[in-house]
Amino acid sequence: MRIRIVDAFTDQPFAGNPAAVCLLEAGPWPDESWMHQVAAEMALSETAFARPLTDDPDADWDLRWFTPTVEAKMCGHATLATTHAMMSDGLLNDLNGKVRFNSRSGVLIASVTQDQAITMDFPVSSPETVEVPKGLIAALGAEAAGVTEVYRTGPLGDLLVELDDENAVRSAVPDLAAIEVITERDGFRALLLTALADPVREYDFVSRFFAPSHGIPEDPVTGSAHTGLAPYWAKRLGREELVGYQASTRGGLVRVVLAGDRVLLTGQAVTVLDGELKV
Repeated sequence: MRIRIVDAFTDQPFAGNPAAVCLLEAGPWPDESWMHQVAAEMALSETAFARPLTDDPDADWDLRWFTPTVEAKMCGHATLATTHAMMSDGLLNDLNGKVRFNSRSGVLIASVTQDQAITMDFPVSSPETVEVPKGLIAALGAEAAGVTEVYRTGPLGDLLVELDDENAVRSAVPDLAAIEVITERDGFRALLLTALADPVREYDFVSRFFAPSHGIPEDPVTGSAHTGLAPYWAKRLGREELVGYQASTRGGLVRVVLAGDRVLLTGQAVTVLDGELKV
């Protein structure tokens, strides 16, 4: 079986967020335990499996995502990577450059732009104010000393925390063991740190994403998290079109457009490995 590793939300190899991609033949899914094993073997934040649909009027392909430990409800970078792999194989030619994925988060549409970037249409995850979880400030350390308000990002359930500035986000060293306890105890998917970008930057806001309870200590670039960041910063800045930068070691840009109850996420991708899965 062919398997690829694609760096998403970047136009350079060894940057952005790598995802493994398996494009399957039409038919039933492989055994779920096998997909979990493949994802664990890849040891990336997500491994995507996609299969073509032949009798669904609303979708063209089925798409599932697996972290090293769990099946994910939504994943932006692995959707981008899957679409990039399909584009490379010419599979989007008969779909006019657009594919509809059936997923655990409903039908997600991805389309190729004129500059070969890919735009994905995802449901919005509007943040709502929640109580500051017990132990959070201590787990974040001095960078969060002034935090008095935190948010939950809709159905995705990320714990969104705004820090004072970009440097605070970049330099944060959260206690991952404590974050795992907090997110599991209070039903959050992950910790999402964010701040307004420095004025000289080419982007509007920065973020970092930590999901230790899902086997992801820090995710390099998290497309799905931007379905919550987009409405949060659109309201703060009074603009619906924004650019986010996820300030991990690898880093990556995510262009977002808030469109009612949907968020358009745009990025590029690069294939860095194309091989055969022997098992």
